[in-house]
Amino acid sequence: MRIEFPNSAREDFHWDAPALRIGSAPDNDLILAAHQASAYHLRIQLDRRGWVLQVLPQGGRIYVNARPVREKALVRPGDILSVGDCRMLLRTDEEPAHSLPVTVPAEGRCTVALRAVAGPLSGRVQSLQNRLELGPLGRIPLELPQGETASLVVFWRDGLLQLEAGQRSARYPLRVNGVPVEQATLRPGDQIGLGMHRFVVDAPGLEPEPEMPQPEPEHTHLPEEDAGPRGEVWWLIATAAVLALGIAVALLVRF
Repeated sequence: MRIEFPNSAREDFHWDAPALRIGSAPDNDLILAAHQASAYHLRIQLDRRGWVLQVLPQGGRIYVNARPVREKALVRPGDILSVGDCRMLLRTDEEPAHSLPVTVPAEGRCTVALRAVAGPLSGRVQSLQNRLELGPLGRIPLELPQGETASLVVFWRDGLLQLEAGQRSARYPLRVNGVPVEQATLRPGDQIGLGMHRFVVDAPGLEPEPEMPQPEPEHTHLPEEDAGPRGEVWWLIATAAVLALGIAVALLVRF
């Protein structure tokens, strides 16, 4: 994970451990100023659900995408955390273009929707057939501060779900999982950000099918396999013949 500090000269913070503690005390992983955070303010921990943010007992209120969090919240790349006057953008280290895309045949296109998780459109779901444009030229406007305008387009191309910036904003770049992009190939669960707007890509049909282990070919059991090696069989036959001959000779001598 990488943490950016928008509108700040502070360098990005890189983090690859399973837990991150943030506060003003010097033994935190990420140290903030005393006027921004308490000594031990919050912790972000990776578990099977994803990144879980927990407000520590002495921590104050935290905002995720301008929504207050009092105890716990699931966070994802592209979210904005606000602690005091410090704003932190969570993002992946991997560029979206480096993610392995999933190709879907034209006749097998799945249902795709953009689910708004933050911003004025929060709670609304925009479905996609062939093309969906959000912004001044689309059917869904995207409000930005100070009267700025911008747009984005999601569409299918050669079996891939594509995102492109339409009308661009000088202050608010288009982002995928927190990474600024002009265009990108989308996967399920990606978060698209533009200003205060956040959209999550819901597309279950784009998930790659799990690889099923191939069953081992059934082995036909032959009776000969229980008889041991071929050489042992011949020794048994020879021994039986010698015993039979010995018995016959003994009988002849006796009578």
